[in-house]
Amino acid sequence: SDVLALPIFKQEDSSLPQENETKHPPFQYVMCAATSPAVKLYDETLTYLNQGQSYEIRMLDNRKAGDIPEINGKLVKSIIRVVFHDRRLQYTEHQQLEGWKWNRPGDRLLDLDIPMSVGVIDIKTNPSQLNAVEFLWDPTKCTSAFIQVHCISTEFTPRKHGGEKGVPFRIQVDTFKQTENGEYTDHLHSASCQIKVFKPKGADRKQKTDREKMEKRTAHEKEKYQPSYDTTVLTECSPWPDTPTTFVNNSPTPAPTFTSAQHNTYSVPDSNSSSPNHQGDGTSQGCGDLHPSATIQETQQWLLKHRFSTYTRLFSNFSGADLLKLTREDLVQICGPADGIRLYNALKSRSVRPRLTIYVCQEPLRSIQLERQEAGNSDSSNGAIYVYHAIYLEEMAASEVTRKLALAFNIPLHQINQVYRQGPTGIHILVSDQMVQNFQDESCFLFTTIKAENGEGFHIILK
Repeated sequence: SDVLALPIFKQEDSSLPQENETKHPPFQYVMCAATSPAVKLYDETLTYLNQGQSYEIRMLDNRKAGDIPEINGKLVKSIIRVVFHDRRLQYTEHQQLEGWKWNRPGDRLLDLDIPMSVGVIDIKTNPSQLNAVEFLWDPTKCTSAFIQVHCISTEFTPRKHGGEKGVPFRIQVDTFKQTENGEYTDHLHSASCQIKVFKPKGADRKQKTDREKMEKRTAHEKEKYQPSYDTTVLTECSPWPDTPTTFVNNSPTPAPTFTSAQHNTYSVPDSNSSSPNHQGDGTSQGCGDLHPSATIQETQQWLLKHRFSTYTRLFSNFSGADLLKLTREDLVQICGPADGIRLYNALKSRSVRPRLTIYVCQEPLRSIQLERQEAGNSDSSNGAIYVYHAIYLEEMAASEVTRKLALAFNIPLHQINQVYRQGPTGIHILVSDQMVQNFQDESCFLFTTIKAENGEGFHIILK
């Protein structure tokens, strides 16, 4: 009786007569994990899995005599994926998975337990697709693929108060036959089921909780819920697109404003490209800030200028104010921890913290000093003349000191031959990378310039 209660057999009982071949799936996939008893009668089944535990998916040939004769004696290819159930997360799958990859370097969302699997051939895992495995198999032979899901459902929920409800995933199997050119691209069948993944042993506890909850309901209430089946039969569905980009392009009816908000993923310029902002380059600073008054077109230009061209289409309806209204928590939720924080820093124009800060003042000409001293109060005159500039170093290198001095004091960089530091008894010590690395933070220097020996350019002396 339990076997007859399986959804696949229910569908066959209520289907049209046997002559209707179009309703008969060529394959059937059965996952050896029990379904939840707390699912309403006409809703899709829900199965709880433990993180990292191996679960068997039986690959069954369900063809009738004469069905798809071209695959007789040949192999087929199946791709198993763990994907998002919610449409909101499906639209941002690439960004969500990139955020997960950042937090779990070296891990995969889905693995195939090869030693336990039976009948699978030519197993492949693509490093760029952490949520998919593919293999060949012979439909006429006993085939079982044992999968391990390593991501848990709460890793993709906003963490605000603790005890957040985990998001549901889908296990989807897409099967293809070989084309004339030898590639397995001719789609045959797809099926999927809804799952939630818990930390080890968490699925068992959740299954027990649901069962106890159902036992407390009245007989009339129990009639509204499905029984718990020992196995999960994957139900037919549309094939999963090959790439996230394809999915976004083919997405049918997303709400425009909602979809745009879900695709915020940015890259922030690195320290080399952001350093001109510290150098007083007005052009770079003007491009660095996104203002609330920026129009949609200006926002698109800002994205392009800052190497976010991949996402200009996703933000096609966003003005500057729309982007700036998003909080740090919003961006982390939408883009994942890594890209969310980077995007927040870019929008707030947060510069890279300098590794070293020094204060430098150009020593006034001797003739000016004498005139001021003759005027009376030398201390006050010195205070008026000695104005320091802050030099922020992102690199602890002598060349960086030279470049920043040239920018701060409008000195042509090619005219500076050497930079020296005045040492004991007035000796001149060449400023090297090692010397810069031993500068104390917020050191103060006076500097003078002397002509080079060959008459071309000059040297700078730090005192």
